[in-house]
Amino acid sequence: MDDARRRSRSRLPDRESEPATYSAYLRERIYASFTGLAIVLVVSGSDHPEPEHAFLALLLGVVGITVAGFVSEVISTMLTEQTAPHRAEWRHMLRVAGGGFATVVTPAVLLALAWIGVLDLGFALDLAAFGYIATLAVIGWLAVRRSRLTVPARLGVFALLLGLGLLVIALQTLAKSV
Repeated sequence: MDDARRRSRSRLPDRESEPATYSAYLRERIYASFTGLAIVLVVSGSDHPEPEHAFLALLLGVVGITVAGFVSEVISTMLTEQTAPHRAEWRHMLRVAGGGFATVVTPAVLLALAWIGVLDLGFALDLAAFGYIATLAVIGWLAVRRSRLTVPARLGVFALLLGLGLLVIALQTLAKSV
């Protein structure tokens, strides 16, 4: 493994040594991915989408939900511990927020390429939506795969998660389009 890849992986929480941070990191990625996907779907469903609007809406929406999650973590820590977060807690919260920020990188690059005319906007939006759906599916599958359930139960839970994910997407799309 090369140095850049090793450094990149070292910034990610480790599920064995930091299970709470890893869980929160994945949870933040899920929230941000659903938000990003909903924004991409709404923009692609509009009558005359503009690349700059799509880029800014996605970037601001995902950054907004990630900052909201960070603020939520700070407030809940202060409420439960009755003190300001300690250095390790700030580090934990920043690593968790990084999971949310990371979800916007590839879709934002795709939309930036559409903005400068390298990609067709519809194609960029489709790729971004596919990327978000794939991210959510992989995280869901990893959760089910690591469980101690039987294979039929795993498949059933995965199907349930997919169905609930589709419901979330439908509700978010409906909410943003009314």
